[in-house]
Parts: sequence; C-alpha cells; structure tokens
Amino acid sequence: MEGVRTKRRELSRRGWGLHCSAALLALGCAASTSAHAQGPSSSPDPVILILGDSLSAEYGLPRGRGWVALLEQRLQRERLSWRVVNASISGETSSGGRSRLPALLDQHRPRVLVVELGGNDALRGLPLSMTRDNLSEMVRRGQASGARALVLGMQMPPNYGRAYAESFMGLYAEVAKAHQAALVPFFLRGVADAADPTALFQADRIHPSEAAQPKMLDNVWPALRALLR
Repeated sequence: MEGVRTKRRELSRRGWGLHCSAALLALGCAASTSAHAQGPSSSPDPVILILGDSLSAEYGLPRGRGWVALLEQRLQRERLSWRVVNASISGETSSGGRSRLPALLDQHRPRVLVVELGGNDALRGLPLSMTRDNLSEMVRRGQASGARALVLGMQMPPNYGRAYAESFMGLYAEVAKAHQAALVPFFLRGVADAADPTALFQADRIHPSEAAQPKMLDNVWPALRALLR
C-alpha cells in the first residue's frame, strides 16, 4: 500500500495524476458514473456519441460543468443542431467500451463517435496490443454504422519509462491512421503538462478541476467541428 501511495505522489507532482483513476478503483475508492447516456429521443437532430472514462464523466464536478456539457453549450451558441449523448463511465477500460458500443450504436445511431479511452488500460498493466485492438474495433464499428470517428489520444507519465510512454502515445495515431479517423493527439494538452497544474486539478490531485474543462473542450473542438457536416 505504501508503494501505491508513493507512486501516486510521484504522478501528482508531474501533473499527470488524472491517469490514476484506475489505480484508485483497484484500491476500492469510490468512482462516479455521472453523465449517463440518454435514452432514445424523437429529436431529428444528428447525434454525437461520447464514449469515455472519468475524463468525460464529470467525476467530482457539479453536474453540467464537464467538457461534454460545455460542448453542448457551444453547439447551441453556434446554432449547430446536434444532440450529444454522453455514454462515459468513470474507470472504464477500452474493453468495457468495446463491449458496450454495439448497443449504444443501435440505440442512438450516431453520426459522430468520439472515443476517449485507453488510459485506464495502461494503469492496469494491460497489453498495449489489446488496447490498440479495442480502439481499432470501436472505430471500425462506429464507421460501419455510418458514424465519423474521432479518437482522443492520451499520454502516460514519464516515470512509466520513455519507451512505454512513446508506444502508448503512438497507438492512438496508429489507430486513427489505419481507419482514416480524426485524431486529437493529446486530450489533456495544457492541463496535465501545464507549468503549474495545481489549479487545473481537484483537491485529490487526480481529476481535472472545473477550471480545466474549457481547455479540454478547446483541445477537442477543432477536430470535432470538422466532422459536423
């Protein structure tokens, strides 16, 4: 247990603590499952389906303050008639997302699929090849259903080793390139790697604060906006 606490402190000092959500779950800490996927709607508006983990599930935030909720507000301001379905769950792995996706595609028939998963895989020591296969299959299924896909890339802390960190970061680009999907290379750019990330994380030094959410949306918006056609 002391080793886990030491490792957690090391990650927090580098501003990468968000990636520890899976480790906390393994220790029995409570996890939020906010922002459940909405049910079917009679609205004719096309759907953006967000499939992610705690980064997208408003973990530790007041409802309606996460980047996905800010996305809905931006769409309204810009008078873009899209409906956002947030199917993110805190602690989710790429395997969990892959298993849930077929039913979500059948239910919501999205025109755009945003995949924000994989960080928890690495923290659990799962093979990178499995993460790559799961991400690839989610993108393939989404595209086969008629959706345009956007992959949100992640990075691991430097103390995981340079070779591992580079391989992990690279798998997102590999998946996007293989399927000609859109890519955000690093979803937490300007947050996890900020010069002083203190204000951008919650008191637990693990999850992004409310102040970080607009930056997260700004990282996603250019690539996502290009798909809304």
